[in-house]
Amino acid sequence: MALALSPASAWAQVEADIVLVNGKIITMDAADSIAEAVAIRNGKIFAVGTKQSVMKYAGHSTRIIDMRNRTATPGLIDSHLHFASVDPVYSIDLSTVHGIEEVRRAVAERVARAKPGEWIQGQGWDEGKLVERRYIYAADLDRVAPHNPVWLEHTTGHYGVANSVALGLAHITADTKNPSAGTIDRDARGQPTGVLKEEAAMSLVTALMPAYSHDQMREGYLQTMAALNKEGITAIKDPGMAAENWAVYSELRDQHKLTVHLFALWRGGTSVAQTQEALKHILALPKPLSDKQAIDNDDLLISGGVKLFMDGSGGARTAWMTADWNKKSTEIDTGNRGYPLTDPEIYRQQVRLIHNAGIHVGTHAIGDRAIDWVVDTYAEVLKDKPTPGLRHSIIHANIPSDHAIETMAALEKKYDAGYPEAQAEFMYWIGDTYAGNFGPARCLRLMPFHTYLDRGIRWAGGSDYPVTPFAARLGIWASLARETLKGTYGKQPFGTAEAVDIHNALRSYTIWAAHQLFLEQRIGSIETGKDADIAIWDRDPYTIPTEQVRDMKCVMTLFQGSVVYRAPAK
Repeated sequence: MALALSPASAWAQVEADIVLVNGKIITMDAADSIAEAVAIRNGKIFAVGTKQSVMKYAGHSTRIIDMRNRTATPGLIDSHLHFASVDPVYSIDLSTVHGIEEVRRAVAERVARAKPGEWIQGQGWDEGKLVERRYIYAADLDRVAPHNPVWLEHTTGHYGVANSVALGLAHITADTKNPSAGTIDRDARGQPTGVLKEEAAMSLVTALMPAYSHDQMREGYLQTMAALNKEGITAIKDPGMAAENWAVYSELRDQHKLTVHLFALWRGGTSVAQTQEALKHILALPKPLSDKQAIDNDDLLISGGVKLFMDGSGGARTAWMTADWNKKSTEIDTGNRGYPLTDPEIYRQQVRLIHNAGIHVGTHAIGDRAIDWVVDTYAEVLKDKPTPGLRHSIIHANIPSDHAIETMAALEKKYDAGYPEAQAEFMYWIGDTYAGNFGPARCLRLMPFHTYLDRGIRWAGGSDYPVTPFAARLGIWASLARETLKGTYGKQPFGTAEAVDIHNALRSYTIWAAHQLFLEQRIGSIETGKDADIAIWDRDPYTIPTEQVRDMKCVMTLFQGSVVYRAPAK
């Protein structure tokens, strides 16, 4: 049933543009207050409270949104969403396939519509969801694509598979050596299987694929924003864009087409020279501001800082660990402890360069050894040049050591830095692959949210889309349930000791996430003076059973006081 909108019948000294009434308002303020109504004027919230106190601002031209006993939350925030990538819009969606024969059929259908030699691209497959429980190989694809190069990227984005045509174009043979910080997977005879891991290896193929046009990027971004709004999402942190992405983002902002707050990190590369190039772009643009000065700044499109990589993937078993990876849960991948994607000493120079320029940095770190290196680097540069408020982050921070956790707590308290930006949905969407790779003991340390609370650590939630679907309700639910999609190694291989309650889970996708976008003065809670970014839901997350949280439906989304999504009337 759609929400009701109607004109008001009472005048007030200050007239609201919109009033939300007849529902529950979860404000996410410091006291976790519950309100009955909200008044909005000029895109801002200017009254929150009881129905009686708020309705006095309703006038003849005010739109009254009757929530019909539904629940409103602040617009949800994703602190790690690859908005710059439009692959999910244009390539074959393999996120729900259950077997390799399904993959072959999907590729064959695309080949039938393509010209010989035209690239076939797909994304989203995960061996943990396939009945075969193995990688897709070139041999699986060659029969259906004998004359077209094929690249199918894994859901993590850290590995993928090329068919033999694509391998031939890339000149990858048995004699091709592994690039530094990359892996060419090989069979028992030493022949490439088609699986390439990490950017250094994947780019041998992906660099040959045609780039998306300006118009394709623009249309892809518009489609993605509409889908985000449908899930109640009104702000994102885009981790890793380039100048061509920023140009389209700026165009959309200037055309008043942005329906999310977009905080973007520039790709910092794996060398000091690449980081210096990124800083040229950043220093030419306004810095994000978190204090009261930020109230008058543009909060739609923000050049936020730099993204760096310390290690690889938990799916590919390339993340940098202190002990050997597992496989199939209890087996040991002997000798494989992953590897750094950036030379550790070079990384430390990169961070120092960024930090000394007064710029925010977020670092991808999955493995415990990588996380240790990152937090120790942050501690070192902050000690040498104390600069509170830059909010340097550890992206993913999957299995932090006790040392890393204590260091995060100290950095947050002393410098407003060292924040984990975590994706609880990994436990669900790629949880079966993760459970097999991390093994029983390490699984219990994955995303230790409860320990974070005990240590006074705040974290920001996200999806890592397109690694997982971007619906924040799935991440909120996973923070509570810690269940995998298939239950291959048990329903809850990550245990429940690190689960948190719905209040803290929701904070991680609202006010705590806003902090990592430097926008907590503007968004993340329903409070007077903030942007009117509000999501209205078909049920109350505070009272429903845990299993229902992932099935919540957004029925309306407001962005800066405008309705940007409204569920169709039933």
